[in-house]
Amino acid sequence: MTTFQDLGLAEPLLRAVAAEGYVTPTPIQARAIPPLLAGRDLLGTAQTGTGKTAAFVLPLLHRIAERRQPPAPRGCSALILVPTRELAAQVADSLRTYGRFARVSSAVVIGGARPGPQIRALAPGIDAVIATPGRLLDHLSTGAVRLDRVRAVVLDEADHMLDLGFMPAIRRIMAKLPAARQTILLSATMPAPIRALAGDFLTDPAEIAVAPASRPIERIAQSVVHVDSAAKRGVLVDLLGDAAMERAIVFTRTKRGADRVNRHLETAGLAAVAIHGNKSQGQRERALGAFRDGRARILVATDIAARGIDVDDVSHVVNYELPNVPEAYVHRIGRTARAGRDGVAVTLCDPEERKLLRDIERLIGYRIGATGDDPGRRVEAPPRRTEAAKPAADKSGRKRRARPPKNKPSGRPRRRSGPDGPDSGLARMLGGA
Repeated sequence: MTTFQDLGLAEPLLRAVAAEGYVTPTPIQARAIPPLLAGRDLLGTAQTGTGKTAAFVLPLLHRIAERRQPPAPRGCSALILVPTRELAAQVADSLRTYGRFARVSSAVVIGGARPGPQIRALAPGIDAVIATPGRLLDHLSTGAVRLDRVRAVVLDEADHMLDLGFMPAIRRIMAKLPAARQTILLSATMPAPIRALAGDFLTDPAEIAVAPASRPIERIAQSVVHVDSAAKRGVLVDLLGDAAMERAIVFTRTKRGADRVNRHLETAGLAAVAIHGNKSQGQRERALGAFRDGRARILVATDIAARGIDVDDVSHVVNYELPNVPEAYVHRIGRTARAGRDGVAVTLCDPEERKLLRDIERLIGYRIGATGDDPGRRVEAPPRRTEAAKPAADKSGRKRRARPPKNKPSGRPRRRSGPDGPDSGLARMLGGA
């Protein structure tokens, strides 16, 4: 069995890893660290929760500590591009944690924060800069930072940067880097534009895929609750009121929707905080702090704000609204079942969202069981209708109307218990979670 000692990392890094209680690397760490230490470019496909941050942070720290060359004023040795402020904070935490004995300097350059402190931090030169593309371009335009001495660049969660429209900015940034550099591109999925980006900027990369692209983590029990839109808030309160939901993230599609849901949960007496793009950096940090330390056991978030949130022991993810992009569902539910733990994902689906649900099921390759089924049981998607199953045509060429089954009951369908009723299956679902 491979250990961190076997990977060839510098002694100060091994001390930091040991101090965190880690002995055995995750699959992506075991496969990515050796080629990165050798200076190769890397193209990696990995879901959240697989240890991918440490997979590139440790080799970067190793090479910075090995050279011990002071960076030029306003320059940096390593550049890490990320799509969101939260992911930037997570990567910065990893750099501080694993670089604590290596005396490596780092700075975070993100939007939503005052530029002055960032400019002052960059002025003497820095070992590693973690940045969102927009704010980094701002500093490049004013001369507050220079990239001509960068030896390694990381594009983390490249598919999400694509979703946010950052590709033009990334190409402008990459054009300012020296040709002789190491490039690392990591993505949860590998759509054609990301593959093209890799072809343009990576040279003979080592390719690593630690999980099938766009498939949810296997340890997540998924279920769907079919409910009218007007009844969603009541169902959500009932779900979150159950003690089995120890720590939950609730996803909405919009920022206003997140605020509305958060206010409704607070009115119902549930400790909740909201995080989205309209919140200031200070508000986001306070909300995340309350969620991490247990003062609020519910975090209401939009997709953009939640990308990069790394909180241990998230027991449940609730999709209050389905995402418009199926891949976002995979990223959402990846907030739970991290570090080998189990998790539960519950989706509230109203009639207008049925198409979005079908798109998600096509992406993941199976039908998500409805409430009342075993949440962990996969239900195979029904086969597509073949040509033989289509209505036959009569001699005139017109299609005959299919006859209804002989024993089909007449009249209105029998009314079932509503989502709050005793037969709804919510209690059974949570009890088995």
